[in-house]
Amino acid sequence: MKKKLTYLVLTLFGAVLLIAGCGKSGNSANEEDSGKLKVVTTFYPMYDFTKNVAQENAVVSLLVPAGTEVHDFEPSAKMIAQIENADVFVYNSDEMETWVPSVLKSIDTSKTVIVNASEGIDLIHNEADADEHDEEHEHEGEEHSHAVDPHVWLDPVLAQAEVTNIQKGLAEADPDNSDVYAANAETYQQKLEDLNQEFVSAFENATKRSFVTQHAAFAYLAKRYDLTQISVSGLSSDAEPSPAKLAELSDFVTENKVDYIYFEDNASSKIAETLADEVDVELLVLSPIEGVTQKEQDAGIDYIHVMQDNLNALKKSIQ
Repeated sequence: MKKKLTYLVLTLFGAVLLIAGCGKSGNSANEEDSGKLKVVTTFYPMYDFTKNVAQENAVVSLLVPAGTEVHDFEPSAKMIAQIENADVFVYNSDEMETWVPSVLKSIDTSKTVIVNASEGIDLIHNEADADEHDEEHEHEGEEHSHAVDPHVWLDPVLAQAEVTNIQKGLAEADPDNSDVYAANAETYQQKLEDLNQEFVSAFENATKRSFVTQHAAFAYLAKRYDLTQISVSGLSSDAEPSPAKLAELSDFVTENKVDYIYFEDNASSKIAETLADEVDVELLVLSPIEGVTQKEQDAGIDYIHVMQDNLNALKKSIQ
C-alpha cells in the first residue's frame, strides 16, 4: 500500500511538473510576443508600408483579405476586437476606409495609437464624380460620397509621406525603438524614391500622355508625372458608367487611337471588356494594389514590385 501511495505521489508530482513546464513554455512565447508591438493594418499597402518600418519589432496583421473590395468593406465584430486590442492601428484615410470613424468611437486611444497614414496630404477632390454618384443612388438613400479620391499610395512620393506617418505612430507606441523605426523608414523611403525616379525617367520625354482605365484610381499618379487619366467608371471600381459615358469614351478611344484599356486585378473587368470589344482595343492590368494574396507575398511580390508592373503596363500607352 505504501509503495502504491509513493507511486501515486510521484506520478502526481510528475504531472504537476509537466503542466508547469507546458505553462512555462506557453508563457515564454507569450512573453516574446508581448515584447513586440501588436499592429493592425487595414489593407495591403498599409500592411506592406508598416512591415517595412516595423521589421522584426512588431507583429503586423492585415485586416482586409486580398480579393475583397476595400471601398465596400465592413469589419466584423471579431475584427473590431482586433483593433481594440492592438497597440497601433494603421489605416489610409476616412475617405478610403469609410467605416473607421464610427469604429474609432469605441477605441480607447490612450491604449491604441491611431495612424491615419494620409494625414497632412492634400487630397484630390472630384466633385463631378460625387455628383454622378449622388444622381445614380439618390433613390437608395445612400449618404456616402466619392468626392474625395483616397488613392494616395499610388503616388510613390506620397507613399513616402504615408511611411513617415506610420513611422511616427510606431515610435509613439514604442519610444524605446524609435531610432530603429526611423532608420527602417529612411531605408524604405529610399526604395520608394528610386521607384519614383523610374517613373520620372520613363515619362519625362513622352508626347502621348493619356491612358484609359476602368477604375479612376490613378489621379495622384497621373498628377505626379503630368499624365491624363481617362476613366470608364468612377472612384468605385464597380461603378457602372452610363450609356452616354460609354459612347463618349468610345469616341475618345477612336479619335485618339488608344490601343489599350486598363482594368484592375481586384475587380470584374466586365465594363472594360464592353468598351474594349466595342472599339477593338487590348486590355491590360493596372493594379491599384488594394489586395496582394499571401501566395503572391510568399513569391516575393510587394508594393514596389506591383508598381513596377504598373509602370511597364503604362509604358505601352505613355510614349
